[in-house]
Amino acid sequence: MIRTVPKPDDLTKLLLENLSDGVYYVDKDRNITYWNATAEKITGYRRGELLGCSCADNILRHMDVSGQELCEIGCPLLLTLKDGEKREAFVFLHHKEGHRVPVHVRVAPLVGETGEIIGAVETFTESASGLDMQQELERLKNDAYRDPLLGIGNRRLAEMMFQNFAGQRDVIGMIFFDVDSFKEINDELGHAIGDKVLIMISRSVSSALRQSDLFFRWGGDEFMILLPNVSRSDLRTIAERVNVFVERSFLIVDGRKISTTISTSATFAATSESLELAVERCDRLMYQSKKDGGNRVSVG
Repeated sequence: MIRTVPKPDDLTKLLLENLSDGVYYVDKDRNITYWNATAEKITGYRRGELLGCSCADNILRHMDVSGQELCEIGCPLLLTLKDGEKREAFVFLHHKEGHRVPVHVRVAPLVGETGEIIGAVETFTESASGLDMQQELERLKNDAYRDPLLGIGNRRLAEMMFQNFAGQRDVIGMIFFDVDSFKEINDELGHAIGDKVLIMISRSVSSALRQSDLFFRWGGDEFMILLPNVSRSDLRTIAERVNVFVERSFLIVDGRKISTTISTSATFAATSESLELAVERCDRLMYQSKKDGGNRVSVG
């Protein structure tokens, strides 16, 4: 009688290792028993690091679009282990490098010979979210408009895109943020770790945005997002989601968990006004967020 999750046979393993989807098996206690090559590629975790570990042990940490960590309230895999139902969901998993990755997951139960649930299999596919800007940058193939560390647009491109919007619409949503206590991170941990923190933040924020939103590094630890066709309520919602995604991201360096927060402003910029004036207004709102303790969104 089979009560443990069987290992894939050679043919099944060959097929699984060549899928474009990430695949992993867990037993009924959520311990990982199989992890394929695409799962390694999407998450950054090697199978040797995960086999025998619980998927809830600060590894994947599935999060929904609101920033709620699903391990706390019931992830699709856990629910399937309980009731045996197949499920699909759009979630954000935690990458080994700290950022969040948008994925579409499918979960199915693994059933023993007598019909009891002995585990589950989850497949996941990386989903495009907030990547249109990166694709446009690839088409430009011009490093003059790209931040060399993060790969997102730089200040020069932000200024150019703002001017392009001026002839198309009256107002545009704008989010501006900087990293709380970033100087302390650099001073205490070094600039190499500081760069990894910026990369983590950039990737997590990109996954929180709509495909139409444009994300730029303004300079140092300051960032700008331009949001066409956005309502006031959606502007606040997106700004708060950006904050939560950054807050819930973390790196593990030499066994130490490293995380940070951001102070954020959100406003509407009239395309008839100068970008400098709009940024000044964002700066005032952002420093109000800092004055209130950081990890805040100020809307004006």
